[in-house]
Formats: sequence, C-alpha cells, structure tokens
Amino acid sequence: MNENQFDVIIVGAGPAGLTAGLYASRRDLKTLIVSKNLGGQAVLSHEIENFPGFEAIDGISLIQKMSHQVLAFGAEIKYGEVKEIKKNKAGFIVKFGDHEFECKTVILALGLLPKTLDVAGEKKLLGRGVCYCATCDGPLYRNKIVAVVGGGNSALGAAQYLSGLAKQVYLIHRREEFRGEEYKVKELKKTKNVTILLNTDVVEIKGQHLVESLVLKDKTKNENIELGINGMFIEIGYSANIDFLNDLVQANKNKEIITDKNTKTSCSGIFACGDVTDVADKQMVISAGEGAKAALEAYRFIHAQKSAKAEEKVLPDWE
Repeated sequence: MNENQFDVIIVGAGPAGLTAGLYASRRDLKTLIVSKNLGGQAVLSHEIENFPGFEAIDGISLIQKMSHQVLAFGAEIKYGEVKEIKKNKAGFIVKFGDHEFECKTVILALGLLPKTLDVAGEKKLLGRGVCYCATCDGPLYRNKIVAVVGGGNSALGAAQYLSGLAKQVYLIHRREEFRGEEYKVKELKKTKNVTILLNTDVVEIKGQHLVESLVLKDKTKNENIELGINGMFIEIGYSANIDFLNDLVQANKNKEIITDKNTKTSCSGIFACGDVTDVADKQMVISAGEGAKAALEAYRFIHAQKSAKAEEKVLPDWE
C-alpha cells in the first residue's frame, strides 16, 4: 500500500471512532481516522461517572487517553472534513480536504451534534452547568435546582428523570403545548418538584464560572424574569450530518444510519457505529462497544476478500 491507501478509514474520532481505531490497528489493519475534531460530544462533559474503569473523569481527559492508546498501536489521525465517499473497484475513495484516500472498508462513526439555543452564555458555560444529556450529567445535580429546555419526548423524559434526583426541576418550552407524548406530560404535571413554564423563551444563561441563573421571556405577559438555577439541560434534539454520503447507505427519517446487530450498513464494506446509527441509547460506553464490533466486522470483511475458502473464514473469538 502507498501512503494514501488503507485497509480501513474511520470517519469520526469520538468514543466509537477511537475504539474502532484501536481494534482495527490491533488486528494489524492499516487504519486512518479522519475527523473535524478529536472527541466529539464527549469532550463537552465536565465530569463522567458512568464510563467503566473511572469513578469520575472529564471528557477531555478520557478522550486523550483513548487517542494516545490508538496512536500507540499504529493508527493515524488526520483532522478535517470528509467531503465525499464513493465506491471504486478496490473498495472506496474518501475525499478529505484536498486529498483522496483509498480504502477497502469504511467505518462511519460520525456522532450527532446537539442542537443549541444560541443564546448568550451558552458557549461560555458549556460543561459548567450547561448540559445536553440528562442521562450523562444528571447525577451531578442531585438535590440541586435545574432547568430542562425543550418540548419533545427527550425533554419530557429528561425532566422526569431529573425529578428523581434534583430538588427542583423547571421544564421550559417556547410553545403553548408540548410535542411529546401526552401521557408523559400528565405524569410531569403530577410530579411535585416539577414546574412547567410554557410559552417561555430562554434569553440568556448567566453565571461567572458556573451557571447561576436564566433570563427568561414570558411571551404571554411580554416580560422578562430571572430564574435561579444550578444547571440546565438543553433537550431540543440532535442533528446528523450525513448529506455528504449521497445516499450511499440507508438512513431513517431522523438521518440515523440503519445498521444490523453487527454494525453492517446497506452498503457492503461500510460499517457504522455510535450515535449516528439507529441504536436506541446514545451513550459513550455503548458507542465504544459498537466501535469495537465495527472494527472486527471490517477485519472479517477484508479477510473474506482475501480468501474464497470457507474453512479459512475468521471465526468468532470464543470458538
């Protein structure tokens, strides 16, 4: 292989992509990880308590450890944006910046980007009270005052979950009615420590070093109010950027890549893992596990291409 040819190219360098890189390089596959940044959403977490092996670790430190381990086994990491992936006789061409790389297999580990409110203080206090995942960061706000912003099922579920941890939960929605399931709304209305604020916009998130309060606009009364809180959870959805794939793989209406239980996509030789897939739960440890599966499937695919003899197929590691 020349310097632009690889066994596998992994698109994305979050927990899924880095774990895929680790497993692929340990199987002696020439591996390239390409990504706009290192870590994805994981680096936004101020404290992680649910990743096995660490009682508590911040996202940046966890990703640094993972990337060092990947590089130690020989994988390469390049930063930039993938513009296109297309099939050729040898496998695939990945257009990356001003370069083109050739590979036998592709692993898509793109992750998802949380939708933001785009209000003052949001970026400054990210990871310091501004959160996008109640499951990930909720336990950090036990017996504290929190706000959840959103009107869909993810916001309703986050508010219900946090009501069992926090002292007080404010559920803020910009419309007069929720978009989520009615039974969830009814349950929240019965929950004593949940206060629902409808027809209300978030204007500003305030705090010197940590979130201290929210400036809200009550659109019914046309006036601003300030609400003291310790943390907020923005649950207004996520977006996946898969347009560059040009329908190379099948996706659902939410632009999640559809995979089977072994991370295979609708395109032979392309595998997908992590939050960008239609896996039900978007958690770092699940993404890491799916990344390992994708790399092992890519190895089996490459091995099968080399040998037509059934007896030489790669057996499961427990046989």
